[in-house]
Amino acid sequence: MKGKIIFFSVFFLLTTGAISAQAKNAPRSIISTTALIRKYHDQKELSGMQKGELLELYIERIKVLVKTLPYIALVTKPGVTMADLGIPDDSEHKKSLENQALGTSTFLDTTVDFQRKMMPYSDKANLIAAILFYEGTLKSLHEFNELNEM
Repeated sequence: MKGKIIFFSVFFLLTTGAISAQAKNAPRSIISTTALIRKYHDQKELSGMQKGELLELYIERIKVLVKTLPYIALVTKPGVTMADLGIPDDSEHKKSLENQALGTSTFLDTTVDFQRKMMPYSDKANLIAAILFYEGTLKSLHEFNELNEM
């Protein structure tokens, strides 16, 4: 019985280590896979929402734009890696991508904190207009992508 416990414990540790090692070596997406909008809205739908809901949509759209716009000359969709684009997957390029992701994360943390403190004082109509503008920008990225594929 003791032997089985030791065997399964060692097996579990080795399996966990192998899975962890594979995750570190997996290619990293240039645009974060979290840079997605679940749903687009119209003005009537937004007008029926509470200000707190609007603030969350506003912040979500800012995050997606910040995670997407700097890269549109390379790629416009999440999930594309450096290897997919023919960029060498060497330590210099990996470090550059990691530094960019860290900078983006730091910027977003600061921005979201600011938005949560200041945007509750904005007019509901201004929040709605901003959300619609951001969504229009995101929709235009889809058009950009279609033009780029021609």
